[in-house]
Amino acid sequence: MSGFWQNKWVQLFLLKGRFAMTSSVATAVDYVLYLVLVRNWLAPVPANVISYSVGMVINFLLQKRFVFTLQRSVSKAFGLAILVSLGGMVLSTGIIYLLSRVDFFVDRQYLAKLSATGIVFFYNFYLKRFVFEKRFITSD
Repeated sequence: MSGFWQNKWVQLFLLKGRFAMTSSVATAVDYVLYLVLVRNWLAPVPANVISYSVGMVINFLLQKRFVFTLQRSVSKAFGLAILVSLGGMVLSTGIIYLLSRVDFFVDRQYLAKLSATGIVFFYNFYLKRFVFEKRFITSD
């Protein structure tokens, strides 16, 4: 592999690492809030909508600061990020809904939420990169 392409892959790997770290903070808030809500007050689907929404705002702020180079106005990037995140929330909530109908996951909501989070990670990375930097994969 040429040095040019190796460098591109290394940059993409490092970018995904920073994305994973900032997403981990937002995901931890989302995850803990979800479990508290499910355990004490709400059914899984509304609990996911609330916890995901809180995580979504935290995620935007952290990614704007530490991950992506903003190539749009903040308001436009925020609006697009919210749209992408709403798509992620629909995907995540759909997964939670389906898994919550499986006996194994009924008493293991932490696994249902973890499964949904893992799947939505890749959706979020590539679409949020487009929102902030107007590109999906390349780093030039």
